[in-house]
Amino acid sequence: MTDAAVADTAEEIEEGWGPLDGLPGNPMMWILILGEMLVFAILLAGFSIARALHPAEFAASQAHLDPLLAGLATIALVTSGWLAARALHSVRRGGTGRPQLAAAMLIGSSFLVLKGIEYGREFASGIGIETDTFFTLYFLITGFHALHVVMGIIVLAIVAWRNNAENIETGTAFWHMVDLVWILIFPTLYLLR
Repeated sequence: MTDAAVADTAEEIEEGWGPLDGLPGNPMMWILILGEMLVFAILLAGFSIARALHPAEFAASQAHLDPLLAGLATIALVTSGWLAARALHSVRRGGTGRPQLAAAMLIGSSFLVLKGIEYGREFASGIGIETDTFFTLYFLITGFHALHVVMGIIVLAIVAWRNNAENIETGTAFWHMVDLVWILIFPTLYLLR
């Protein structure tokens, strides 16, 4: 394949994203985000079905959770997402966005600390992944989400280093997906009965 053919193919691929073309950041990130959202939707649907089949077990297990601690974690994650959005705003106005991204990563890390405290309390009271169906799904969903928080912090660090508008759009899109998923997880696992 000649260099001209490779360049033409690259242009066709770049122009061929269809509905993803208008989204901020790199379209490949949106394909990842859509896939991850589908996985979380399946997990939350499975949790909701299991709750409908075992309402007494789920209500008793849910009573062991700490919605206040989870609420603080929610505030931390949403605040972190706001800071990531402020980083993009800064870059678009000629700034680096790095201070806002550093703050977003720090506050995002506090989410992990709060989840660690919550997990520690649960383990200390004898609750684990094999306690019952509720806690199997709870640890699976929240653990998978925590892994995404870790990945999101890494992505934010990368885009802080390579801080142009497209990179920050791409990184903040992933980070906002992590926020959105938690905003769905929090009421489903902690509040709905």
